[in-house]
Amino acid sequence: MAQTLFQSYFHIVFSTKNRFDFIQPEIEDELFAYIGGIVKGFDAKLLTAGGVANHDHLLISMGKNHLVPNLIGAVKRGSSKWVKTKGGMYSKFAWQDGYSAFSVGFSQIPVVEKYIANQKEHHKKHLFEDEMRGFYRKYKIDFDEKYVWD
Repeated sequence: MAQTLFQSYFHIVFSTKNRFDFIQPEIEDELFAYIGGIVKGFDAKLLTAGGVANHDHLLISMGKNHLVPNLIGAVKRGSSKWVKTKGGMYSKFAWQDGYSAFSVGFSQIPVVEKYIANQKEHHKKHLFEDEMRGFYRKYKIDFDEKYVWD
């Protein structure tokens, strides 16, 4: 084949430092638009984004020329700088050091989009830590409680 064709989807989750409730409704849409711009710069596409005050979920269609860690690093660095420009309490904004990224099959995209859109309802009943433990079990990812929550 003369042309390289590539499609890969990731559900990415990361929280604010110590899960502080920084992501307030008044900046949420603008934050996700800003993140979408960073993602686009990596020849990728932000399919959907959502979350609650202390963490975000992103569904990203990756391009063929960039690595997931590089994209997420750029998203976290760039969006952190942007949030800090909002002043007030936002001047102390920080993301947690790590992140979680889960591969998503094409047929699962609608399910993940719905899951992300329902985050505010979901977290009325479920803690972030329990949500992530569930993902780690589902994807059979070994983790150490000592290091996963910063």
